[in-house]
Amino acid sequence: MSKKESKKQETPVEEEVLEQPAQPEEAEAGAEKKTEEQPAADPAGAELEELKKQAAQQGDKYLRLAAEYENYRRRTAKEKEAIWADAKGDAAAQFLPVYDNLERALKQETTDEAYKKGVEMTMNQLKAVLEKLGITEIPALGQPFDPKFHNAVMHVEDESLGENVVAEVFQAGFQLGEKVIRFSMVKVAN
Repeated sequence: MSKKESKKQETPVEEEVLEQPAQPEEAEAGAEKKTEEQPAADPAGAELEELKKQAAQQGDKYLRLAAEYENYRRRTAKEKEAIWADAKGDAAAQFLPVYDNLERALKQETTDEAYKKGVEMTMNQLKAVLEKLGITEIPALGQPFDPKFHNAVMHVEDESLGENVVAEVFQAGFQLGEKVIRFSMVKVAN
């Protein structure tokens, strides 16, 4: 063997030796890649968790918005109903002086029966219209005095009547449901 051949033989051995340590480094690099891949899976899991959190927040926002809308819908329906009732009550209150005048006309004595019958028919028609609107007369005569419905303008001592009983009605009162349109003007006994 010549020197050149021996150097050539030594070189491949050195290369093999150099390559052998390189293999464990590659193995370590491969292990590092595997460990790097595992944390890479963790960010995907973290991203998934973040997306789940965002979806839960969006679902919560949706439920809150839906509940808020339902409350708004109920509130506006109630307000519309109240506005309608107020408008009905205000319109009916404008007709109550006509009711009072017809009532006074019926109490007056007259010899003209046709006139009296015409006033009675007009009064009955007005009462029917008020009833259709849900407006009712507040019962007063002989009832216990109730400041929620009655306005006492006079007081009389009368032993034949009980205490705080309405003795006379000067002006009829009306209500729409539970809302008083006009209080009854009354005289209270004892």
